[in-house]
Amino acid sequence: MKHPPRVVLDTNVAVSALVFRDGALASLRLAWQSSSVVPLVDRATAGELVRVLAYPKFRLTEAERETLLADYLPWCRVVAPPRRPPAVPACKDADDAVFLRLAVTGKADYLVTGDRALADLEGRFACPIVSAAELLRLLGPGRGRSG
Repeated sequence: MKHPPRVVLDTNVAVSALVFRDGALASLRLAWQSSSVVPLVDRATAGELVRVLAYPKFRLTEAERETLLADYLPWCRVVAPPRRPPAVPACKDADDAVFLRLAVTGKADYLVTGDRALADLEGRFACPIVSAAELLRLLGPGRGRSG
């Protein structure tokens, strides 16, 4: 792949990479900040990220949420919604359709998820569906890794 892969990160993946700085997905954050991947967002997925970061379980202040968003959104490519949403396979969780539509509309190279309902669509969806760990392996050594 000559260009950095365009990726759709489901909300849980993005939140894990942002909130848990020393967690398993910390290197994913480095990947987008080093332009090793280009995350795609649209109004629906960005809105969900903002909403989830405000969950009380994270105990984030408004300033902390803004800082986290500033560590993500500037590296994202915003995808405008098409007039007619693209056809996507039915998913067990209807709320996950936003990620499928974004992947199609944004011509994503990968949809990155830890969600079983989305992962179960692998092979039945035009875009490869991978875990964050799989994406990091695909990027190879030194791309998005902290050490």
